[in-house]
Amino acid sequence: MSEQYDYDLIVIGAGPVGENVADYTARQSLSVAIIESELVGGECSYWACMPSKALLRSGHALRAAQRLPGASQAITGKLDANAVLARRTQFTSGWKDDGQVKWLDSAGIELIRGRGQLAGPGKVQIGDRVYTARAVALATGSIPTLPDIKGLAEARPWGTREITSAQQVPDSLIVLGGGVAGTEMALAFASLGSSVTLISRSALLGREEPFVADYVAAGLEEAGVEVRLGAKPTEVHRAQDGTVSLSLDDGSTMQASELVVAAGRTPATLDLGLEALGLDAKLSVDDTMLVAGTDWLYAAGDVNGRALLTHQGKYQARIAGEAIAARLNGAPLETGPWGQHAATADHHAVPRVIFTVPEVAAVGLTEAQAREAGFPVRTVAYDLGNVAGASLHADGYTGRAQLVIDQDQQVILGATFVGQDVAELLHAATIAIVGSVPLDRLWHAVPAYPTMSEIWLRLLEACRQAV
Repeated sequence: MSEQYDYDLIVIGAGPVGENVADYTARQSLSVAIIESELVGGECSYWACMPSKALLRSGHALRAAQRLPGASQAITGKLDANAVLARRTQFTSGWKDDGQVKWLDSAGIELIRGRGQLAGPGKVQIGDRVYTARAVALATGSIPTLPDIKGLAEARPWGTREITSAQQVPDSLIVLGGGVAGTEMALAFASLGSSVTLISRSALLGREEPFVADYVAAGLEEAGVEVRLGAKPTEVHRAQDGTVSLSLDDGSTMQASELVVAAGRTPATLDLGLEALGLDAKLSVDDTMLVAGTDWLYAAGDVNGRALLTHQGKYQARIAGEAIAARLNGAPLETGPWGQHAATADHHAVPRVIFTVPEVAAVGLTEAQAREAGFPVRTVAYDLGNVAGASLHADGYTGRAQLVIDQDQQVILGATFVGQDVAELLHAATIAIVGSVPLDRLWHAVPAYPTMSEIWLRLLEACRQAV
């Protein structure tokens, strides 16, 4: 059958998600092409995950040393902003994709440069050329949204791409948006020497547990960021000298060298040709990533709107790649919960880390989400600063850990950690949720002393006391 087509699979979008769909399909001796209109490696490699964390890391390291007597006395200067920017550029390979193109070639995946558009079932058009395949996978990611504020578009604000690829540090910066990108970039550029104001219409990081916002707001303010909550921008103007003026609904006005908009993202489905095929631009997929109403089209990562996180998109891509290969090879699928071809974790165990000060690491359901879903819920929490490993980690360590528990099944539904370097605590919680490990069995998972992982013992003790 494959001889009737140019390829077994065509993937539109060569970011981390598209690369994984292509790779996991190609491993099964199937022919795969991947289409990319920009850089192979996508948003995460050049304008998001990697450069943003590179911008943050030096500041995190400096603050960690400043919290330790003996080490703090050895610090005599501030961050070298130019060195931080140079290290960031190294992580983006200077915005060149030669290395990733080489990897595609080594994996036996053909790269086609251009903008792909669906032209029919199993058909993808680039310019005047139409390619055919037994299956097509969309991995086009997401694009930033621009709030409806008078003069905003005309003022040419920075988005996440511009801020992560900045070649110099602005003297002053206004950041619109209190989500992950807004809080992280406000912290990064305050650490690099900018005078930063962060404006959010509501509480910071509103999708997480409510206590997260308080810790992060305090951390930002300690880092020198002015945090203004509940403020609504009404108008933006950029002067001839480049200065940006922002008016707020309380009548106040502020100015800065640059304005960054980090107000969320939306799946990149425009101009893909979906409507011409009778498909909704808001894609609906099953757990194999097959688009509803088709037997040939798949969508993985941000484009399907399920979980806009790179690692979760790559997880979906691995599932999709193996499902596509199985279907094309006529092999049986395992699509039940937690099966080889089912992205079950999207519903129950999505891990996320926010690299602010303090860090935020969470997985699974928040208390509010669990109650809304109808689970019989109780929560237990513990002060991370009271754990021996944390007190050794930094003087004056502050933080909090909380578990959301299903009272009937006695398993963990969600976990949230806030504090310095808590990201490394997250995978244990993820495993506990994915494995539905009973609390009584977790009691026998003994944390090493003195490490911050001892928080698990304290949380389990709190669980027993709460019964």
